Amino acid sequence: MTLSLVDFHCHLDLFPDMESAIRETDAAGIYTLAVTTTPKAWPRNNELARGTRHVRAALGLHPQLVGERFNEISLWDEYLPNTRYIGEVGLDAGPQFYKSFDLQQRIFVHILQACARAGGKILSVHSIRSAKTVLDLVEQHFPLGRGRVVLHWFSGTKSDARRAADLGCYFSVNDAMLQSDRGRALVLGLPGDRILTETDAPFTRINGRPTVPGDVAATVTALSTLRKIDAVAMAETIRVNLRALLVSAEC
Repeated sequence: MTLSLVDFHCHLDLFPDMESAIRETDAAGIYTLAVTTTPKAWPRNNELARGTRHVRAALGLHPQLVGERFNEISLWDEYLPNTRYIGEVGLDAGPQFYKSFDLQQRIFVHILQACARAGGKILSVHSIRSAKTVLDLVEQHFPLGRGRVVLHWFSGTKSDARRAADLGCYFSVNDAMLQSDRGRALVLGLPGDRILTETDAPFTRINGRPTVPGDVAATVTALSTLRKIDAVAMAETIRVNLRALLVSAEC
């Protein structure tokens, strides 16, 4: 069985050999969003991805790095006109990063407003312990008709998920999210037409090793079991959702 795969959140530039990782991912036909954690990382990612059919580079400023790298927002602004994809961006209210939470919010608002002005951007958004605040800021600063948000590794409540769907958000799901009863219940409640898959490689593990984009097949299989449909049909649904996302972001 050959599945048509989507990895909509992956850190290919954190692999030991980024060039090989991009080349192998493209050769495998896996539509992959290569997110970055700082604007300084984006030019090289974009240079390597530009020559591929299936890999796209996203311009990021990771919330966990905002406290020390917030000055790079001017560089982020400089690169914004050159990409459709933004990520990893968002908020992280975990204990280790809460001291920068106010600054994170200011940077995230800046990013949302800049993307809204530009139009047509697709954002991969981090929301650890901050789903409500992320959604508040999206609602206030990123109108639905100006682009789309994809919530990466979403861990909010079911109520948060319903609100996110009402705001037009998509959700990128990885295998780690499906390892707990709470995670499976949350994912099962997501609208079927808003689900994408991701690995967050190399930060997740499978069979004791860091994941690679091809491991997103395990997520497709787990989703198909959870939603009681054939794995091939599940993979096709995700591809259809991806195409709908790309079209809707232009509206």
